[in-house]
Amino acid sequence: MELSDLRVFLRVLDSGSLSSAARTIGWPKSSVSRALNRLESDVGAALLDRSGRRVKVTDAGLALQPHAASLLAAAEEAQASIDSTAGLLRGSLKVNLPFALAAILLAPMLADFLKRYPDLDLVLDVDNRRVDLAAEEVDIALRIGPLPSSELVARHLATMALWTCASPSYLADRGTPSEPSELVNHRLLSRINQPACWRYASPQGDAIEINVTPRTVIPDVAAMLPALVNGCGIGRLPDFLAAPAVMDGSLARLFATYGAERVDLHALYTNRKTLPAKAGIFIDAVAAYLSGLRKQLNIEP
Repeated sequence: MELSDLRVFLRVLDSGSLSSAARTIGWPKSSVSRALNRLESDVGAALLDRSGRRVKVTDAGLALQPHAASLLAAAEEAQASIDSTAGLLRGSLKVNLPFALAAILLAPMLADFLKRYPDLDLVLDVDNRRVDLAAEEVDIALRIGPLPSSELVARHLATMALWTCASPSYLADRGTPSEPSELVNHRLLSRINQPACWRYASPQGDAIEINVTPRTVIPDVAAMLPALVNGCGIGRLPDFLAAPAVMDGSLARLFATYGAERVDLHALYTNRKTLPAKAGIFIDAVAAYLSGLRKQLNIEP
């Protein structure tokens, strides 16, 4: 019984069809079918009913499923233990993250990381949607914002303030709001296409909530940055993204004496007893890089 065949079997169960499993794995459908045939031959029983458009698991398949998952988890933990003992970092590491994090945060740190670990194959799965880590074989997901309830393990990496920013040209043309309540008189950019609440704390510590209706919607903050720089309006950016533009004068930070709303960055991984060494070292490297970047940009924690 091959571990790779067990992995294919579980992937088919997760996706519901051979075609979907083949697309997720990156194999031809015929290779998936051969792996299933080989596994069924090894166990001496039909595991899946493939007569319809969607596969149905047989009683034998249901019996095998939890054992297959346990075997694969044990094999991964064994390899992680061996690699950790030997000081090795090898194999493939798949990281899912939004475009802004990939372009602005991770890309600058990757060269040094890969020089330190040349035997590691790194796959950045850049996607703004929230993926199923187990179903898509993602080792780590990086997420900004509140986390949904799940069985995933979350490690906090950083807290980021949302800076309210606009270009000097926009402010010269439309005027500079002196307090958040004046935002209603301006063209606002947002990541979501619906009314939202922007939260601040006054210099005296009072909570302020401003209901805003965006007139320009840009779902990704990396794409919002040049729009703001070019005078499209007023928007909020994570401090690590806004700070360089504020430092070089292409953006002005508004309401700097007010407390800004904060969001958290987490690394998520599946709930395993032992985190693979390659995943743990990568998460440590990201955390260290973020800490150094915050100091470099002089951003208060």
